[in-house]
Amino acid sequence: MTTKITREQALGLLKKYNQESFHIQHACTVEAVMRWFAEELGHGDREFWGLCGLLHDVDFEKFPDEHCKKAPELLAEINAEEELVHAVCSHGYGICVDTEPVHEMEKVLFACDELTGLIGAAARMRPSRSCTDMELSSLKKKFKDKRFAAGCSRDIIRTGAEQLGWDLDKLLQMTLDAMKASEALIEAQFQKDVEE
Repeated sequence: MTTKITREQALGLLKKYNQESFHIQHACTVEAVMRWFAEELGHGDREFWGLCGLLHDVDFEKFPDEHCKKAPELLAEINAEEELVHAVCSHGYGICVDTEPVHEMEKVLFACDELTGLIGAAARMRPSRSCTDMELSSLKKKFKDKRFAAGCSRDIIRTGAEQLGWDLDKLLQMTLDAMKASEALIEAQFQKDVEE
């Protein structure tokens, strides 16, 4: 899938409805992880995957009670393609909407959204404050500790792995690899995006 939307347009829309730096950083993280997965899984549409990641929570900060329901209206402001709208909405499947992830990209977005938050929280607890030196075994300990990053739903992460037909370890390892590979880029992009 190709898109006519530019990253500049997508970022402008994101920042129009999201001012908290945490939400901008999360969007940049999921964008980079989605681009990595597109490459790793052999899809040529890295830009589209990335924009779906960047915009997945476009309505969350201003309209938390209408999350994934308000998104189509906001995405219409930049004439987002139906495929992008569906992807953004489907990451809330079973939580706030009935829009089911169908495409592999949508399933990856559903699975890794919560997981990037968990990995990010685990990284901040490390002496390095980085995920680059994190091992799968360490991530699995944090995953099993329900009190750690309690807002990151383990059930959603497990469901995401099942939708992809992957075991949980594969999803954890690949998302960790994606964040390791993208960490410096995410930080640089985030700094640039908040300054613009």
